[in-house]
Parts: sequence; structure tokens; C-alpha cells
Amino acid sequence: MYNFSYFKEENKEVLLQFLNNYPFAFLTGSYINGEQAATQIPILTEERDGSVYLQGHIMRNTDHHKAFAENQNVLAVFTGPHTYVSASWYTNPQIGSTWNYMSVYVKGKINFLPDVDLVQLMRKLTLRFEDGNNSSPTLYDNLPKEYLRKMLPGIVGFELKVDKMENVFKLSQSRDEKSYRNIITQLDKKGGNGAQVAKEMKNRLEALFPPGVEWDDSKFMS
Repeated sequence: MYNFSYFKEENKEVLLQFLNNYPFAFLTGSYINGEQAATQIPILTEERDGSVYLQGHIMRNTDHHKAFAENQNVLAVFTGPHTYVSASWYTNPQIGSTWNYMSVYVKGKINFLPDVDLVQLMRKLTLRFEDGNNSSPTLYDNLPKEYLRKMLPGIVGFELKVDKMENVFKLSQSRDEKSYRNIITQLDKKGGNGAQVAKEMKNRLEALFPPGVEWDDSKFMS
């Protein structure tokens, strides 16, 4: 992991909101022998009694299900918008270009849910991604009973209590103000992911460059 203090988001609420905003995560682990397994799935995030939990479901008898059953230690990686940043946008362009991105890395032990809890999970999951629309025909309780009878045995729900949460919010914090502002301008022009990254950078502009404080680049490695 790109582990520099100035590329870290310290606000826990910002991180939890990030997990909710970008819930389609990579869930990875390995068998006891070290063979790796991974899947990409939507994940719900909950905070209960001061702890953070991840919940979701996967297909039974897949490689990742078997690996997670054998070895409970898993890593979930949540990623947001990312974009190329050209060094030609810096006040000093004679250095390497880079990539701006935001990722949160969550570690914990996975526990598979009993069937009764799987039903509750599917109710929450479908309601969450149908934007709370109780009349949606694809909500769990609105699906045909015969369909559910056939489909539910093929999936297994899980919950993971977060033991460790790390992050990289690499948003050009190591650049001087003139470069930083120009990066925002150029990314806005790109649109798409670039514009989304620019929006995140704008949110941090005042904190990075408070009025009357002289810029000091000696604390940055890159």
C-alpha cells in the first residue's frame, strides 16, 4: 500500500461514507496453502456499538467460498474515482507523472450467516440498492416465493467485523498550490472520473493551503 501520512484520510466518518458511496468491493483471501481467491461484490457497511461491520453474500461452492470457509482472514478493497495526472500540469514538469485515486482497505475475519439471517440480509440489501423504494418488484419480499425457493440455496450470507481499516486518498497533496489548482482545472476539463477526482481535491483545497501559511515541500517524498 502507498503508505505516506499526507495521503491519508483521518476522518472516520469520511471513510464510512466512502464505503457507502462505493460499495462494489474486491473481497480477497486465500486457502491455508496460500492459493488466492477473490470476488467482486456489493457490500453493506454498518456501525454497531462502536464497531464497523461489512455484510454481503456470495455464491456457494465457488473457489472464494471454499477459501473463505477454510481461512477466515479476508481483505476487502473499496475503490473510488481515479485518474491519470500529467506532470506537465506542475510548476516543475520535469518529473514523473502519476495517478490520483482513493481506496480503503478493510481487514477482518469472515463469518457465514445462518439461513434466517441471510433472509434479513437480502431484505436490507435489496432495499438499500433500490434506494428505499418499498414498492420495487425486485425487493426481497416482493419476489415470487418459488423463485426464492430455488435461488436462496445457491448463496451464503456473511458478516465481517472490521479489525483494521487503512486508506490511501492520493489527491496531489504533495504538490504546491499553483500546481494543485492547475491539476483541478485540467481534470475538470477531462470530465468523468477526472472531474470527480477534481471535486474531491476542491474539498481539500482550503485545508491544504490555509491563507497566510507559507508552503513547505520539505515534508513530502513525492
